[in-house]
Amino acid sequence: MSILPQLIANSLIAAGTYALVAMGFTLIYGATKFFNLAHGAMAAIGGYAAFFLISTFVGMNIVLVVVISVLFAGLCGYVLDCIVYLPLRRRKASNMVLLVASLGAFTILQAAIAMIFSSQYQTLSSSVSGAVYIIANAAITNTQVIILASTVAVLVLLVLLLKKTMFGKEIRALSDDEEVAKIAGINTERIIGWTFFIGSAVAGLAGVLIGFDTGLQPTMGLDILLKGVIAAIVGGIGDIYGAVLGALLLGFAENFGVWGIPSEWKDSIAFVVLILFLVFRPRGIMKK
Repeated sequence: MSILPQLIANSLIAAGTYALVAMGFTLIYGATKFFNLAHGAMAAIGGYAAFFLISTFVGMNIVLVVVISVLFAGLCGYVLDCIVYLPLRRRKASNMVLLVASLGAFTILQAAIAMIFSSQYQTLSSSVSGAVYIIANAAITNTQVIILASTVAVLVLLVLLLKKTMFGKEIRALSDDEEVAKIAGINTERIIGWTFFIGSAVAGLAGVLIGFDTGLQPTMGLDILLKGVIAAIVGGIGDIYGAVLGALLLGFAENFGVWGIPSEWKDSIAFVVLILFLVFRPRGIMKK
């Protein structure tokens, strides 16, 4: 059996999780213009919320578990904006101050997860990922199919939100120029708050799906954050389509890269891709 179909499948699955994190990250960045490092913690929060619900309420409907976990991650992102970032923005804090604050928030949230759930590796219910399908000589689990379908669904929903709704037009106006948006009567604080909720919820969905696919650990947020940020930068920071394209490029580069070299170099491949783009195409694929 050729290994090529499995490499393609693995690349698409990895790209799906990267794209979910990158889309949420780039949505928040477009509205705030700073790198929210706590975004990775929202993914971990979503995954561990699902773990708590499954272990506490045995037999709970999986769809309900996912919905509650995603909403909880979104709520945490919204609360984080209200209690940390909003007061700093009102004091005209620089993006560097916001960046450091987000790093502090990420560290606190990651430590809190480890204290509550311990640092041991945890797995979610295997009832979702039990089935395995063989497609063109590539094995793919039920969870991995859901990852790909969720990525497409989130992309479509975000594009419709940004292009077809008044809320989306307000986000784009805010992204173009915050001061002009305020003059036009847009409540920028409300828009940014909702953007944090939506972006964090998308990251939470990624964390839940990763929990079902490979499992959970408190430090998972850092790896998820790095891959999502790299995908967003490579694709063109601030562009939803670019986030997905960057995730696809990163997923294929990593999985095909470790075909001929040890898998320990997988993370290094991601940073090589990032450095190459920063040197030769700093605006990314979509040139946002």
